[in-house]
Amino acid sequence: MAKEREKKLFVGILGNYASELKLLLTTLLLLCAVATFLQFIPSRFTISASDLRFCISRVQSSPPPPPPAVEQDKILENGIIKRAFNPYGSAAYNFITMGAYRGGLNTFAIIGLASKPLHLYSKPTYECQWLSSSPPHTPITTVGYKILPDWGYGRVYTVVIVNCTFSTPVNAGNTGGKLVLRASTSGGGDTNFNITDTIDVLNESPNSLDLSVFTSPPKYDYFYCGSSLYGNLNPQRVREWIAYHVKFFGPKSHFVIHDAGGVHEQVLEVLKPWMELGYVTLQNIRDQERFDGYYHNQFMVVNDCLHRYKFMAKWMFFFDVDEYIYVPPKSTIKSVLDSLSEYSQFTIEQMPMSSKICLSSDYGKTYRKWGFEKLVYKDSKKGIRRDRKYAVQPRSLYATGVHMSQNLAGKTTHKTEGKIMYYHYHGTIAEKRESCKMLVNSTQLTYEKTPYVLDTTMRDIAGVIKKFELKMIGSRLQKNRQ
Repeated sequence: MAKEREKKLFVGILGNYASELKLLLTTLLLLCAVATFLQFIPSRFTISASDLRFCISRVQSSPPPPPPAVEQDKILENGIIKRAFNPYGSAAYNFITMGAYRGGLNTFAIIGLASKPLHLYSKPTYECQWLSSSPPHTPITTVGYKILPDWGYGRVYTVVIVNCTFSTPVNAGNTGGKLVLRASTSGGGDTNFNITDTIDVLNESPNSLDLSVFTSPPKYDYFYCGSSLYGNLNPQRVREWIAYHVKFFGPKSHFVIHDAGGVHEQVLEVLKPWMELGYVTLQNIRDQERFDGYYHNQFMVVNDCLHRYKFMAKWMFFFDVDEYIYVPPKSTIKSVLDSLSEYSQFTIEQMPMSSKICLSSDYGKTYRKWGFEKLVYKDSKKGIRRDRKYAVQPRSLYATGVHMSQNLAGKTTHKTEGKIMYYHYHGTIAEKRESCKMLVNSTQLTYEKTPYVLDTTMRDIAGVIKKFELKMIGSRLQKNRQ
C-alpha cells in the first residue's frame, strides 16, 4: 500500500510540472539551434556559439559549408586546352579607415590606407553618400576625390585621402546622419568583378554638430603633429624635447604624440606630467603596424592629425623628436609667424648637429648634461641639399606630407633663412648610451670627412629650460636616467 501511494504521488508531481518541463526542453532546443546559427556569424557580435556550452558538441558536429567549385582544365572542340585559374583569398584590403572628419558644412575628409598595386595599376573609384537620420531619407551622393600624399613611398599599402564635397550643406538642421564611403575596385585585381565595399565612416547623432568650430578663432596658436614613434627610445631625450618645446611655444600650444611602439613605460613617465597639465595628447596607433605601409604609416598618421585638429590650431608644425625649433634672439615665435601670415605654408632650414662630438671641458660630467647642451658641433658642409621641416595654417590644407604639403590653397615660401630654423640631433633619440664619443677643444674640426664648427646656441639656453621644467612639473623627473 505504501509503495502504491508513493507511485501515485510521483505521477501527480509529474502532472503538475509537465508544462514547465516541456517549456524547459523547448528552450534548450531553441538555444541549441541559435548556437548552430551563430557559428556562421562574425566574432564581433557579443554572443557566440562558444557561450552556449551545454550544446557545444552539437555545434561542433555541424558540417562545414561546402568549398567553392573548382574549375578544371577543358579540351575544346578544336583541340585547344583551355586552362583554368582559381583565385583564393585576398592579397590586400580594399580600404582601411583611420578617421573621417568634417571640413565644413558640406565637405569631409576620409583618411586611410588602400592597396598600392590597386592604385598604381588600376583606377579604383570612391563615392560618398550622406544618409540623413530625419525624413526625407533619400541619400545625397557625390564623387569622392582621392589624394595620394605619400609621393609613391607606399609598400603593400599606400595612403589615400578621400575628399567628399557635396553640392549643398548636409545635416544643416543638426538632426543627425551618417557619411558612407563606397570604395570600388573598378576591375582592379579581377577584371570580371567591380567589387564595392560600403563603409560607414562617420556618424553624427542629433544635436551633436557644433557649426561654430568652423568660424571661431582656434583654441591653440601652435599645434604639433608628431610622426609615428617606434623603437627603443631614450626617455631622457624625450624629456628634454618636450620641456624645450612647451617653453618655446608657450601656454597656447598642444602636442599630439603617436605611439607606434616607441612609448614604453619610461617614455610614458616623462610625458605623463605634461599630459596632466593638458599640453600633450598621446595616441596609441600600434595596430597600424598590421598594415605594411611606408615608415610605420607616417603619411597616414600626419594626415589624420591634420584633419582631426585643423580647426583647433592657428599654426600646425610637423617635425621629429630629435629636432628643435629655434628663432634668433630679439625674435619670438609669434613675431616670426606674424611676418609669415600671408603664407599658408613655410619650410624651415636645418642645422645638422654632430651626435658624437662634445667639448673637452665637459669631461667627467657629460652624463649630467642634456643632449642639446653637450652636442655643440654643427655640420658646416656647403652646397648640399638638406631636408627641411615645415609649418602650415591648417585650414588651408587638403592633405599633407612629411617634409611639406603639396595639396593646399594659398602660397608657400622657402625663404625663411635667418628667421626660423631647427637643430637636428640625428640618431640621438634612440641612443641610450652616452652620446659623447669624442671630446675636443676647438672651434672647428673635420671628423669622418665632415667639417664641423662650434655652435653653442642651444647649449646657452639649456639652463633656462631646466628651470622652466622644474617650475612646471616639479622635481619628479630629476632622477631620470640617460
